[in-house]
Amino acid sequence: MQKKARIGFALCGSFCTFAAVIPQLAALARDGYEIFPIMSQTAYTTDTRFGKAADFNSEIEALCSKSIMHRLTDVEPIGPKKLLDLLIIAPCTGNTLAKLASGISDTPVTLAAKAHLRNERPVLIAPSSNDALAANAKNIGTLLNVRHIYFVPFGQDDPYKKTSSLVADMDMIQPAAEAALQRRQIQPMFIQHDYPGAG
Repeated sequence: MQKKARIGFALCGSFCTFAAVIPQLAALARDGYEIFPIMSQTAYTTDTRFGKAADFNSEIEALCSKSIMHRLTDVEPIGPKKLLDLLIIAPCTGNTLAKLASGISDTPVTLAAKAHLRNERPVLIAPSSNDALAANAKNIGTLLNVRHIYFVPFGQDDPYKKTSSLVADMDMIQPAAEAALQRRQIQPMFIQHDYPGAG
């Protein structure tokens, strides 16, 4: 895989996955990729039981040595400047999945995707959504059939208590990114997570 590829790493507000996602961002940065951090306004500003926004933001900016793009005006130049080789959206919430599938670009993350896709370059999605097998199933299906869109392998994280929930295996972000840069969908795409009652 080409070192020093320019990767946009966009985080949406599935805060429970930040602890799994941020180490993957750090690993890409350590391996020599130039990382451009992007956050939805919700992810950038919201304090939750999983941590304070300011702490996450400081950690991400330190890892990337760049300021976080969190406004529409920050991400708009991604298209005309051909700023990125790959855009990763991890975690990608159900709300963002729905907007991407519907061509809505009213958040920093969805506008970054629109700007990047205009250059026919790959977008890698790591879904994290409690309604991925319900209201959002059609949106995942739509995006599976869109050129230049790829997925981090995902599966049900708790089929007994959250029957409609799907979450990507965030540890697979880097190999999935390597495949996406080569215009390949990493396989298998559908995986089984470890959960109580599995097996």
